Amino acid sequence: MEAQYVVVINHEEQYSIWPAGRDLPNGWRAAGVESGKSECLEHIARVWTDLRPISVRR
Repeated sequence: MEAQYVVVINHEEQYSIWPAGRDLPNGWRAAGVESGKSECLEHIARVWTDLRPISVRR
């Protein structure tokens, strides 16, 4: 069975993945997608089009 991951996002609107079922690290929250690693990374590539932190974008 393929390992499952959760797409996470921080206060700067930066994305990452985290192993499903583990406590999220401080400062990160689930972004609503849980799947295999490649699917999570594909989702991030679709939605995270501006890699600059939000504090720099403003």
